[in-house]
Amino acid sequence: MVDPVPSTIPTGEPQSGHWIEKTLFASRWLMAPFYLGLVIALALLLITFGRELVHLLAKVPNAKESDIILGILTLVDLSLAGNLVVMVIFSGYENFVGKMRHISAEDRPEWMGTIDFSALKMKLLGSIVAISAIHLLKAFMNVSVMTDRDLIALVAIHVVFVVSGVFLALSDKLTSSSH
Repeated sequence: MVDPVPSTIPTGEPQSGHWIEKTLFASRWLMAPFYLGLVIALALLLITFGRELVHLLAKVPNAKESDIILGILTLVDLSLAGNLVVMVIFSGYENFVGKMRHISAEDRPEWMGTIDFSALKMKLLGSIVAISAIHLLKAFMNVSVMTDRDLIALVAIHVVFVVSGVFLALSDKLTSSSH
């Protein structure tokens, strides 16, 4: 990979901190194993998705409508979590490590390279709110086995995620409009 920082120091500038700057800049590569670990986590989500799909297919002939809907919600939940992981891998790598130059243009998702850290935070929180909403919907579909305390806790957690998203969006809007 080509280092985007010139290896020569302009004349007249002190060289005392040059090696520190190069070391700090190179330290971004310490994040690469985190993203590789997330690829493994994505594979674990795929295995879980496959297991849930087989489980759902096996119970279709005798299942109630609500059981099918709950099974589908579980699959949607897992796919949203997978999308979240992919977004973090691609955006995190491109924002903090380096550009993915070895990917052909037709294979590149449209959003790749355009999501900055602020947009990534909003997309992550949006996905978390969606996942939370699915969990809440699943709980309400099984309301007969849930305690009031559990339902109140799930609603409270969901409201916290939604309110956090609103405040994050407002703070980003205020910050971007002040620049």
